[in-house]
Amino acid sequence: MSKKILVIDDDDNIQKLLSQLLKSLKHEEVHCVSTGLEALDYLTDHTPDLIFLDVDMPRMDGLTLIRSLRGLANFRSTPIVMLTTEAGDDMKAKGKAAGAT
Repeated sequence: MSKKILVIDDDDNIQKLLSQLLKSLKHEEVHCVSTGLEALDYLTDHTPDLIFLDVDMPRMDGLTLIRSLRGLANFRSTPIVMLTTEAGDDMKAKGKAAGAT
């Protein structure tokens, strides 16, 4: 079953890579945006089944975005996968505390 997926990352290469990977897995509805603010704008009219987001983005970091989304009824249970190059336990704890899946 194809899922509606949102990818939020300021790196075009990561957007392309994830989009191609997800489409190869038969997820035809993959939308990409570059910032947390663009994501919030997109999410006013769309409800994806899954969200991938980068932690380190300009204007609104991923942790702030996760907290914002978890405060909205439509996104309290939406799976959110956090992407980061920071693999330490501290970042994992911050992600979970913010509401990342």
